[in-house]
Amino acid sequence: MKHFSMASRTLVSFDWAIKRLLRQKASFGILNGFLSELLFQDISVSEILESEGNKEDEDDKYNRLDLLCMDASGELIIIEVQFYEESDYFHRCLYATSKVITEYISKGDAYRDVKKVYSVNILYFDLGHGNDYIYKGKADFRGMHQDDRLELSENQKQKFGKTFPSDIFPEYYLIKVNNFNNVAKSTLDEWIYFLKNTKLPDDYKAKGLSLVDSQLKYDNMDTASKQKYDQYLKEVRISKDMLETAEMKGVIKGKTEGKIEGKIEEKTEMILTLFEDKLPVSQIAKYVRLHEVEVIRILKHHGKM
Repeated sequence: MKHFSMASRTLVSFDWAIKRLLRQKASFGILNGFLSELLFQDISVSEILESEGNKEDEDDKYNRLDLLCMDASGELIIIEVQFYEESDYFHRCLYATSKVITEYISKGDAYRDVKKVYSVNILYFDLGHGNDYIYKGKADFRGMHQDDRLELSENQKQKFGKTFPSDIFPEYYLIKVNNFNNVAKSTLDEWIYFLKNTKLPDDYKAKGLSLVDSQLKYDNMDTASKQKYDQYLKEVRISKDMLETAEMKGVIKGKTEGKIEGKIEEKTEMILTLFEDKLPVSQIAKYVRLHEVEVIRILKHHGKM
């Protein structure tokens, strides 16, 4: 068991990196290391994909994916980073994996061409009720009377190169970063330490972290990138303050008391409050999970624009 010092090393946050830096092939080694430690298998990212879920779409009620990639075996991996609580986040995960699956199979393709999808969710809020900091979910089929685990037939094993139905179905990983106590018991924990602290442990062995140290240093960025990153951190701080203000004003109150009458009314109240507190429309749209066009429509309807 290792404890880590808080010695300062100036690195950029992982959420910033996956949206801007890790999309370059030269940085795939960082993704390979993180995913290999998390999935307990050697992962080699072959390309970053653009999907319908990865584009700004006025008809899509969900935010774009933070990152969608394909590994060398053709399997798909979604990585999402979420800072603020969403009560329907489980539904969002299901929607995202389902959408990616349907996007990557063409008309006329056989069902066997459906791709395996891993949904990796890095969460900075407490989703569900549980004390662990990493949860894994997958579809296992168990006998209702014998409690045996269903396997594929020998023919299916040879045909698909899989052993269990769960090897075909999506897998979900929930990393509840704030639950981690900064004490590592594994190389995966070293990655969680970085995700939580934006710092590296003093003595790490995890795959990919040496590349984090060399490639994700703030001082290595050009002036324009530094300015964008500084502005991003400022917006995150402002957003947190604005959301806390909204809570204090009672916009989000009553979640546990059943006092919220409807999602639209709740979002409208939040939009108006955050706009009055001078949060940019782009940020408001992100946190209420509506397109900017819809946020502007609501503001105009209430005479705010």
